[in-house]
Amino acid sequence: MTGALLASIQTGAIAPLGPDDVPSGFVKRPIEGPVAVGPLGLAGDAQADRRVHGGPDKAVYGYSAETYARWRAEHPEHGARLAPGGFGENLTITGLAEADLCVGDVHAIGGVRLQVCQPRQPCFKLALHFDDNRMPKAMVRSGRSGWYYRVIETGRIAPGDAIARVDRPHPHLVFERLIAIVYHGDATRQELEWLAAAAGVADAIRAKARAALDGG
Repeated sequence: MTGALLASIQTGAIAPLGPDDVPSGFVKRPIEGPVAVGPLGLAGDAQADRRVHGGPDKAVYGYSAETYARWRAEHPEHGARLAPGGFGENLTITGLAEADLCVGDVHAIGGVRLQVCQPRQPCFKLALHFDDNRMPKAMVRSGRSGWYYRVIETGRIAPGDAIARVDRPHPHLVFERLIAIVYHGDATRQELEWLAAAAGVADAIRAKARAALDGG
């Protein structure tokens, strides 16, 4: 991941989303200067439904800047919204994509340490943002999910910060494979055993893996 950079930072307040004015923090606005990162995410960022959004294992959402060009080619009708922050991510990152990650990777960005712990599972709010019910399925089909970080060390980050991988505890747990497991549920028993034991994976995924193993 040589050359990975934090291209932009986005945060959002709770605001009405879509024709039914569903409360959501999906829409993000760029932050020009440094921003504090606490245990539950970036200062000024909000989540409307804490049952499914936010929390330690969804504290910071990262997305690959380069994949936006592919989205625009596939969905030119949404070109204006397919730009950094368009998927509601906090961090838009150049030089890094899902294929470059393993579960549990720890990244140093500015003064913080963040750990890759799970992919995004798109919900109806993605469809509301684009006014297009196809978009959640398109994310699942493409595997361009982005990734959630948990915060290992708090601090401050700023656009332009370099990103360095400082730990890879689970090189056998390729992140693209975790995306497929989360989206399609086709894990092997060996993969379930790895996920159940991996401290770097999100707690909810580890619990599901343990439940699947207990169920045979």
